[in-house]
Amino acid sequence: MNTSEQRETVRPRTVASSPAGSTPARARGTERSAARRAELIAIGRKLFADTSYDALSMDDIARQAHVAKGLIYYYFRSKRGYYLAIVEDSVADLVALATGGLELPAVDRVHRTIDGYLRYAEHNQAAYRTIVSGGVGFDTEVQAIRDGVREAIVATMAEGAYGRTAITPLARMGLLSWVCGVEGATLDWIARPELSRDRMRELQVKTLGGALHAIEELDPAHPAPALARRDG
Repeated sequence: MNTSEQRETVRPRTVASSPAGSTPARARGTERSAARRAELIAIGRKLFADTSYDALSMDDIARQAHVAKGLIYYYFRSKRGYYLAIVEDSVADLVALATGGLELPAVDRVHRTIDGYLRYAEHNQAAYRTIVSGGVGFDTEVQAIRDGVREAIVATMAEGAYGRTAITPLARMGLLSWVCGVEGATLDWIARPELSRDRMRELQVKTLGGALHAIEELDPAHPAPALARRDG
């Protein structure tokens, strides 16, 4: 009877201590999973940069990544899920680089945004093409991600030019038109780098000045700021 009571006394302590002891192991497992997922995304960014979405099968991806196909399914559930994760990862890098510098004066912030955008495209050409060109035809989720980048850049430019992000539809359309033009010009620039990044930045600042003047002419509530008067 005493032995049985002792066993029952020991048993709860053993069960209770197990979850606490396994917490560090779970944390290490989570860190390893995050690192492995990031590694697969980095590999995917390179793979989809050189080959279209439809041309790569999951077998191709697994073979070139030197992993089991099941591992990709485990982390991303499908080929499309994998591709979307790659696009989102690329977008996060671009937006972070292009929309920083909030502590700078407005004019300097605009210059920094354009320079950061171009620098990202110059040093991450494959990722930039993925963001701007897509690669999977018309995909609403990919389009939404790309549109999110455009809106983030428009908001940054509006803040730099007007000191606010709440602008009229006409002003927004003017800035969006400029952003879309920069996308196309940047794609051509990284394919044919005949201009230095500094020169390319100066050109885009000048074209922005023109866009800001056009916005002011059509919508006097948004006067062209000092940036446009100096560089337009």
